Amino acid sequence: MDETLAATVRAWIEDDPEAETRAELEALLEAGDEADLAERFRGRLQFGTAGLRGLMGGGPNRMNQATIVRMTAGLVAYALEACRGVPEAPVVIGFDARRTSRGLATAAAEVLLGAGFRVALFEQPAPTPMVVFASNELQAPAALVVTASHNPPEYNGCKVYWMGSQIVPPVDAKIAAAIDAVPSVRSVARTDLSSPRHTAIGADLRDAYTQYAADIRLDVLAKPVELRIAYTAMHGVGGDVVVDALARAGFEDVSVVASQQAPDGTFPTVAFPNPEEDGAMDLVLALAAEKRAHLVLANDPDADRLAMSILHDGRYVNLTGDQIGCLLAHYALTARPWSRTDRKPLVLSSIVSTAMLGAIGAHTGVRAEQTLTGHKWIHARAKALDAEGYELVLGYEEALGYAVGPVIRDKDGISAAVFAAEMAAWCAERGRTIVDELESAWRTYGMYLNKQVSWVLPGTDGAAQIQAAMERARTAPPATLAGLSVVATTDLRAGTRTANGDTTAADLPPANLVIFELDGGHRVMLRPSGTEPKLKQYFDLRVEVAEDETIDVARARGDALLERLASDLASAIRPKA
Repeated sequence: MDETLAATVRAWIEDDPEAETRAELEALLEAGDEADLAERFRGRLQFGTAGLRGLMGGGPNRMNQATIVRMTAGLVAYALEACRGVPEAPVVIGFDARRTSRGLATAAAEVLLGAGFRVALFEQPAPTPMVVFASNELQAPAALVVTASHNPPEYNGCKVYWMGSQIVPPVDAKIAAAIDAVPSVRSVARTDLSSPRHTAIGADLRDAYTQYAADIRLDVLAKPVELRIAYTAMHGVGGDVVVDALARAGFEDVSVVASQQAPDGTFPTVAFPNPEEDGAMDLVLALAAEKRAHLVLANDPDADRLAMSILHDGRYVNLTGDQIGCLLAHYALTARPWSRTDRKPLVLSSIVSTAMLGAIGAHTGVRAEQTLTGHKWIHARAKALDAEGYELVLGYEEALGYAVGPVIRDKDGISAAVFAAEMAAWCAERGRTIVDELESAWRTYGMYLNKQVSWVLPGTDGAAQIQAAMERARTAPPATLAGLSVVATTDLRAGTRTANGDTTAADLPPANLVIFELDGGHRVMLRPSGTEPKLKQYFDLRVEVAEDETIDVARARGDALLERLASDLASAIRPKA
């Protein structure tokens, strides 16, 4: 084995406070497994605007106690500077049901307590939006959620919030620099949970959040509507809270997938606990068919995302994240005027989401904008526009993440579930389904169709392939896709937009994203995932539906174009043999 690598591993073991990961690394050293150790020590898990996420295990390129102690020490250093001392309000910490989550959350709490901070730590695993709600209620300067969201069971991570929302530049860079400055893990002071500065978050906060989620509805139903719902928590932490919130909102006929209702970080019944993945919703769709449910709802494991399927003409129709987001906005803005306050309504979506939200905003006279990908950017923009008198009605990203209203500055799959249930009941009251409402909206705003393709490319070789594809898109962009001219190319890494030979500044902050605008108003976009080893490709097009044309015929035209676009982009960005 390479002696430099072996010495690096031994130094890490000496500094590692966790017996399990020390033993794991010692066993790899003894076995001489140089390839595994090289992968674990090829770098450190990168801290960014999503916090940390990675495979569990020993070493700097893994999620473990040493990693989270360093991260929390960096947060402490940043908070002391930003708050000019220890803040009065506590830092809120929550965690999901994965194997190491409680231990990692406890380690983070001990670091904060050791630095003199107050800590409010959830007693039990909690949904991510509930933790964000708690940080608002307690006016916390920062919050941590130990979770890997919808990643497979071998992953864990930690989301970081500052002043009520996910961190954005320059906060992320400052915390990252403070993490790099931590001399060693064992040098970080820690105080156990017996400290008087530690308080436990329990049933009272859980009840307050559940009532908040139930109250998100518009309350526009003339009378109670029979609505049968099938739901799965997908082994996550949202199950009981969702059922309770729905019941408080008047939706009591809810059947749950019993085998997936209790939190279980091993996810025994799904290969990949993400409702976007093929097969992930099979059990809840089978339950829905058995119960003849009108509405199917699914959360991801930390309950910040929501998937939906609708019983329509005797079959279940799965809705995309774009369709759900636009329907929620359409419902919020047309079922009744948004008048919870005297502020001006605002709808926001991420740049890789459909342009349909802009059409809804234009039709209803409501300001609509797009931001960089992620709710951190959506809520940063909402905060900025708050000063101009705007209130967020809906913020969404196509990856099944929705924020209804301005209170929780992150995606919330629980309050969105209540809002969606009321929308389904509102449609039923009018003799329609949500699919009928979508088709009506297409005739009003235009039919916007979307497709996402993800290439899963793990490991060092995969990262190189992703980088090569992005560079090819930048240096050798296609002139046409599916026979349509590329009329403009935006490279947000360079901060430029080129059209007709002229290059101007892009109107969004820097990001690793390339956008091709096509003749006819269609868009094709690609970017690496920020949390998974994927190259994501997005296709967004608008189809004009003729007055005498059926929705099925118009959609078939659009779907055929989407397939051609995806095929041509793949040919354009794959490295040549």
